Amino acid sequence: MTINEHLTTFAGLPVVSWDTVPDDPSSVAWRIDTMGEDEDHFAKALAAVIERTGPDGPAAIVIGDWDGAFDDGFDAELLTDHADKLRGLRALFVGEMTFEQCEISWINQGDMTPILEAFPGLEHLWIRGSQGLEFPTMRHEGLRHLVLQSGGLPASVVRSISACDLPNLAHLELWLGVDNYGGDVRADDLSVILAGRALPSLISLALRNAEIADEVAEAVASAPVVARVTELDLSMGALGDDGAAALLAGQPLTHLSRLDLHHHFMSEDMTKRLVDELKGVLVDVSDPQQEEEWGRYTEVSE
Repeated sequence: MTINEHLTTFAGLPVVSWDTVPDDPSSVAWRIDTMGEDEDHFAKALAAVIERTGPDGPAAIVIGDWDGAFDDGFDAELLTDHADKLRGLRALFVGEMTFEQCEISWINQGDMTPILEAFPGLEHLWIRGSQGLEFPTMRHEGLRHLVLQSGGLPASVVRSISACDLPNLAHLELWLGVDNYGGDVRADDLSVILAGRALPSLISLALRNAEIADEVAEAVASAPVVARVTELDLSMGALGDDGAAALLAGQPLTHLSRLDLHHHFMSEDMTKRLVDELKGVLVDVSDPQQEEEWGRYTEVSE
């Protein structure tokens, strides 16, 4: 599967174009694209959004395609230089592009330190693409939802997040991807997160789109952090019967409200076991896949 549609909602708000005039400017997420526009387009669009939303600025911004995403990450200064007018910013998505604009594994990102430092009140940070992505090892008290969408997430990024002090982070979502597109994460790289030594407020953990889904499932099966999460998501990857059996043989999972395993390579017998043995848990085993001659595949890669 490729990403072929833009989000219609973000952080619980409907997404509208920057040049829209909504009835309530504070109740929408503003989308800004710069591809094909002049070099001052983003500044003009952001100025228009700030004018409509008042002295604290918008609550949410979705940054779409920018010229040169194939080569360079988004210029954070386009936002951080206006931090004094964006005091109300609570949600930010950097790189919300379809495959027609830029394949997910071709999207360049950069160092997220300036953004996190400039916006201490930021609660939702979503990033699509991981070429050149750097995540700071820092304390950020505002962040509650962190989502990194990738066709191949570098292990260095996972280790940096593990070393962060994010006391209020409730939802962590990592698309691990495939080795061919830079996804060199192994289960050991997740050990700090899975041990529960970081992220004390975590209640929702998603390790999605993983080529190594069976390996991840085996690590998750005995991970201390699982005892305190209510939602667990290992979907979109190459999970098979071995990984599923490890989950069932590990620690109890009946405390979960939801276990998402959609897009998988499990047998019908195994999916039935999961649903039968985890009564009371909403178990999603939809979208079964058939292994090809070359092996299994994740839902999103290139």
